[in-house]
Amino acid sequence: MKIKKYGFHLALVAALALLLQGCGAGAASPGGEGNKEGASGGDTPTVLNFGYVGGATKLPADAEGWGFHTGIIQEHLKEHGIEEVNITGFLTGPDLNESLISGRLDVGLSGDAPAINAKAAGAKTRLITLRTVNGRSILVAPENGAKSLQDLEGKKAAVVKGSAMHRYLLTILSEAGVNAEVININSTGDSLAALKRGEVDAVATVPYLLVVHQILQEGFTAIHDSASDPNLAFASADVVTESYLEKFPEFPRIWNEAREKAIADLKAKPDEYYAWLAELTGAPVDVVPELYPIEDISETAITDEGVRLITVSKDFLVKEGVAAGDFDVEAWIAR
Repeated sequence: MKIKKYGFHLALVAALALLLQGCGAGAASPGGEGNKEGASGGDTPTVLNFGYVGGATKLPADAEGWGFHTGIIQEHLKEHGIEEVNITGFLTGPDLNESLISGRLDVGLSGDAPAINAKAAGAKTRLITLRTVNGRSILVAPENGAKSLQDLEGKKAAVVKGSAMHRYLLTILSEAGVNAEVININSTGDSLAALKRGEVDAVATVPYLLVVHQILQEGFTAIHDSASDPNLAFASADVVTESYLEKFPEFPRIWNEAREKAIADLKAKPDEYYAWLAELTGAPVDVVPELYPIEDISETAITDEGVRLITVSKDFLVKEGVAAGDFDVEAWIAR
């Protein structure tokens, strides 16, 4: 009798094992091989197509870049079913927007103006992170050129149309009552080259780029700095496509958890972080803390100040006709 009872238990265990094997993680999900049941629950994508503005560097020069460099972000995403991350850099926000709208990207990082313009034009995105809320813009002129905004009356000022610097430039010219011709040049490098050749009289850009730092070292001057007006600051935005969010509703939380881990790591080893930024950007290591201060990184994904700034930016872009239409910023946010 004991032998028969033991044999029955073995048969029961074997049957249960087969049942569990058929229903477990190793089984094909209804969505096919491209999906996997992740820790967030439900069928989640196994691939993330990620893009960022800053194509001159192989990764974003920020906490997200550090997270990818160290593998912190990939490791956290993998815990939730994302096994592969494809990373693409873009020189401008409008270029990135085209890939978001066409579906080639799932997540995009840019300044606030490109993200706003894409949403206003009908891009089906949701805002998930405001990485910084105190972005600066400056207006650069040659050493023997304009000394003030008033000196640009009737002159040419270049900027990447649809960028955060575009809003900055239009705002300061309007407030100063200066009638200057605003020229669209599709990259900061090309804009500064045109400035050196004398084809334009000023360039609106950001101070943290190495090429901007170098031209200022050569004698060019910043005749205006957005630091003079808090409303001229810009936020940096992370957006996700609605189609990706539909497949992975928990993605905003998981993404920001990964980002928080990366921030904690770089704050624990600032020397390593700045050394990596120096290698990534080509900037001297002693200059990097000035160009990319850790203090500028926002640890909280969405803050009241960030929402205020992006609303100010959106209202201006709509008023100027740069953004194709108005929308509700709060409804845009995926909290």
